[in-house]
Amino acid sequence: MNTETLANLFKALSEPVRLRILVLLLEKGELCVCDLVDTLNLSQSVTSRHLAYLRNNDIVTARREGVWMYYQLTTYTQSELKPLFNFIQQSITNSKEIQTDLANVGKTKNC
Repeated sequence: MNTETLANLFKALSEPVRLRILVLLLEKGELCVCDLVDTLNLSQSVTSRHLAYLRNNDIVTARREGVWMYYQLTTYTQSELKPLFNFIQQSITNSKEIQTDLANVGKTKNC
């Protein structure tokens, strides 16, 4: 990994909403954009903009199923970046915001 790629990775993860998305995907594997919208309590456009940023930096991949988009971590993030993501996951586990997100994900089914 070159320094430019590494810098872009840290830029992508410097936004709290994107960190919340990352932790949700680390915990749940794959989520529909509608689950993320409901859990994060953000508009669909804001959530999609953050997901696009993560996708453009090869952190998540997307697949379409009907009208819905589903997101999961890339194989690259699950292998090379696993130690970093484990550190992030362990570091913010006690965050009330993260605990609320994890408790609420999937509760509403607008999908």
